[in-house]
Amino acid sequence: MLWQDRDDEPPKELRDTQDMLRRLGFLMALAMFLVMIVIGLR
Repeated sequence: MLWQDRDDEPPKELRDTQDMLRRLGFLMALAMFLVMIVIGLR
């Protein structure tokens, strides 16, 4: 074949970016949850 078969694994930079976005999404969900609790207590 004229080309190499690519690995299914994404490059390290993409994996790091996905991990960062996953953490950011978790933190945003947690922050929204805490805001809802604070608003509910008023």
